Amino acid sequence: MHFNRGNKSDSFLLSLYKRLLYPRMVEEKMLKLLRQGRIGKWFSGIGQEAIAVGSTLAMQSDEYILPMHRNLGVFTSREISLKKLMAQWQGKLTGFTKGRDRSFHFGTQDYKIIGMISHLGPQLALANGIALADVLDEKQKATLVFTGEGATSEGDFHEALNVAAVWNLPVIFLIENNGYGLSTPVEEQFRCKHLVDKALGYGMEGFQIDGNNILEVYDAIDRIAADIRQKPRPVLVECLTFRMRGHEEASGTKYVPQELFDEWEKKDPLSNYEHFLLDQGILTTDVMVDIKIEIKKTIELDVEEAFDEPEPEANLFTELTDMYYPHEQTVSEPTGLKREMRYLDAISNALDLGMEKYPNLVLMGQDIADYGGAFKITEGFSVKYGKSRVRNTPICESAIVGAGLGLSINGYKSVVEMQFADFVSVGFNQIVNNLAKTHYRWGQNADVVVRMPTGAGTGAGPFHSQSNEAWFTKTPGLKIVYPAFPDDAKGLLLAAIEDPNPVIYFEHKYLYRSLTGNVPDGYYTTEIGKAAKLREGNRFVIVTYGLGVHWALDYLKDHPDVSATLIDLRTLQPWDKDTVAAAVEATGRVLILHEDTLTNGFGSEISAWIGEHCFQFLDAPVMRCGSLDTAIPMNRILEDNFLAKARLAETIDKLLKY
Repeated sequence: MHFNRGNKSDSFLLSLYKRLLYPRMVEEKMLKLLRQGRIGKWFSGIGQEAIAVGSTLAMQSDEYILPMHRNLGVFTSREISLKKLMAQWQGKLTGFTKGRDRSFHFGTQDYKIIGMISHLGPQLALANGIALADVLDEKQKATLVFTGEGATSEGDFHEALNVAAVWNLPVIFLIENNGYGLSTPVEEQFRCKHLVDKALGYGMEGFQIDGNNILEVYDAIDRIAADIRQKPRPVLVECLTFRMRGHEEASGTKYVPQELFDEWEKKDPLSNYEHFLLDQGILTTDVMVDIKIEIKKTIELDVEEAFDEPEPEANLFTELTDMYYPHEQTVSEPTGLKREMRYLDAISNALDLGMEKYPNLVLMGQDIADYGGAFKITEGFSVKYGKSRVRNTPICESAIVGAGLGLSINGYKSVVEMQFADFVSVGFNQIVNNLAKTHYRWGQNADVVVRMPTGAGTGAGPFHSQSNEAWFTKTPGLKIVYPAFPDDAKGLLLAAIEDPNPVIYFEHKYLYRSLTGNVPDGYYTTEIGKAAKLREGNRFVIVTYGLGVHWALDYLKDHPDVSATLIDLRTLQPWDKDTVAAAVEATGRVLILHEDTLTNGFGSEISAWIGEHCFQFLDAPVMRCGSLDTAIPMNRILEDNFLAKARLAETIDKLLKY
């Protein structure tokens, strides 16, 4: 192995050695602890340390790095103490996740490291959002994100690289090609000769380097990072290396031919660098022994102290509240005059006011810039606020939601528009596993609003009409709002933008141009989590939201003799249990109405809660009225039959006759 020292000083080369040696010795200690049964799991990076150490030291200390689960050297090179890391691995209270996640599944703003989730590809998009924030702030910074050769087969890899290229983001995408995805060799994973060849398809530069040569890694990343800080653009780097242990220790290595181990053992990054330093006279055998003795002593002390760190306490209040970033909403009351406004225009007005109030707010979505979006809600915004803040995106929902989280990590807010709520399915993982869980896991807020044009009534068929709010209401960490009127549409959207937590904002596209109402001018917010009582009656209560509110209003208008309380939930997570409970107590009968399919719609949760907490007030079973348990048909006759409205009257009759 050839090492090119260039103009590096002896002291620097020796410091690299210590940085490279330390994670190797930590790894060896972990393997001993595993055999002793003192730890339960370990993902070994032995043989790959030069990549993590060399690339980390090449980055500036305030630049973000997004590593994987075999990149111990990233964490140690950023000088996180082993005691702190060990507490994390052991699930101790003093770990980065307070015992809520394992391994390197955490982030830390103190060290500018953002760890992975178990789904391997999503963090690539986060790097884009982090880099975008730097570009918008005109900071000359680079972002480094790791992935393995296995994850290059995931859609998240393609989406992230494509977005970074289109937006000229200063991201280094580093592939650790260690030959195997768990047990699957590269020839069963992809057909291109080299992964670096993929760079050409994205219009970016690509470099293949020896990942076991710490000087080559350091020099390559140092050169690339310096270049893209000045001229922002993404670069793909393929590091050739080998995993000398199993995917994790329980997996073993029987699937790997012995000749591969023999070949790569000769390329060991540590032993080769040691020989180089010895040959150069920079290191002596005695000094090497002294360094190892000192490191071993430090490791032993930190490990044993970490075992004595306190365990987390199972506190119900803490666990529930930590799902969300602390935020006590201060409702801004309307002060301006009211004017007639369409539902669609109220949403547009809210976005406009949000962009004015928050210079760090970025809008992202397909066709939202010059074209104004599929429904023209952001028409004119790109002229007023510029295309840097009103960003057209490629068709890649996962990458854009992930970029929203990256923006939040680096101090920005974002509103991501799904062209139709149905299309969120291809961004689902980023929402339910990244946005929703990030604060609970390591205390980072996810300041992202996802706009969801939803619902039926327009004859748009199975892929443009779904009511999919129940996909998200069961996911802790998300807030879900669903306004039924223009004034609430404006107030709730502004409240969602204010809120530092992830908010899924459902807006019914049937109401866009068909519904108008008096909407206050100026900035105001509506309380998230507070229902609205629209009618007061004594025979029963209708609990509903979205288009269901208007179905209920139409029914009550056509049946003036029916005395009913009507509650518009407005927010589905958290939902207003107190208002619902009071109405149940006052009336004794409950009808839950929603546009979603009946089975497992959100009404099921409301019904179960009422049955559990308000049973003593009920004079009849809680009844639900939902849409058919089928996909949504396109034909208007079939669609009308599908929707819950078709069965509303008969369900109310049944309830009142009970």
